[in-house]
Amino acid sequence: MKLQDYFAEKKVLVENHMKTLIDSYEDIPKISEAMNYSLMAGGKRLRPILALMTCELFEGNAEDVLPFACAIEMIHTYSLIHDDLPAMDNDDYRRGKPTSHKIFGEGFAILAGDALLNKAFEVMLEAVMKNPSEGRIKAAAYISKASGVEGMIGGQCIDLYYENREADIEILNKMHEKKTGALIKAPLIAGAFIAGAAEDDIIRIEEFGQLIGMAFQISDDILDVEGSLDKLGKNTGSDANNNKSTFVSLYGLDKSKELAKSTVEQAQNIISLYGNRGLLLKELSNYIIERDV
Repeated sequence: MKLQDYFAEKKVLVENHMKTLIDSYEDIPKISEAMNYSLMAGGKRLRPILALMTCELFEGNAEDVLPFACAIEMIHTYSLIHDDLPAMDNDDYRRGKPTSHKIFGEGFAILAGDALLNKAFEVMLEAVMKNPSEGRIKAAAYISKASGVEGMIGGQCIDLYYENREADIEILNKMHEKKTGALIKAPLIAGAFIAGAAEDDIIRIEEFGQLIGMAFQISDDILDVEGSLDKLGKNTGSDANNNKSTFVSLYGLDKSKELAKSTVEQAQNIISLYGNRGLLLKELSNYIIERDV
């Protein structure tokens, strides 16, 4: 199956499942509307699809990993809602639509993000209680850490602190390993855990995830310079406007593109061990640096 067809098929699977997870909360004003506005706004669904990919790579059942895949997308969406707030990146558009706080106000945007984060853990714990297997427990624990101060939130703290300050490449790598890379690695590892992958495979997939997470961030930095609102669905140039250090600001465009390519080649060398079974993941790594959205 081609990557484009795989994405189309799995995106429908993920979105149909997510629609079942947000209750109407009829006695609570606005919250379900605000949660669904951002969660169902579209997007690539890259993170949940990564979980499905590695689960299938190790011959696991996609239905088993689906709650964890959707939980990761909820965590990712909450982070975007909060990133877009005036106190953070102050963005007006996300996925081609006005950001949550532009529609619902800052208060409900914050609460919608909080609610999605909490719902993610409700969904994972419910799945664990139904079947408390070692793989599910490890997956939930890994996702939890990747979402917190040791992962995404820690990276966001570094990012916020270094606005209007010069960050060297060591700090930049550390920031993006946590801010972006942690939630790229987490679904890959979660899928592998739930499929019962061996420890050696977990180590390889973690290294693969680290590399494609970095390539994804370099590509994002490039797109912030070369992309457009029409294609990206969000304003470009925000990194420069917020005086943020990026791979482009440190290395320039050409070297950043070379770095993204070499990082993907390293990732592909790891996944080549799996032969034809790993072809979709290899194709995905190419997509990460060739995308224009």
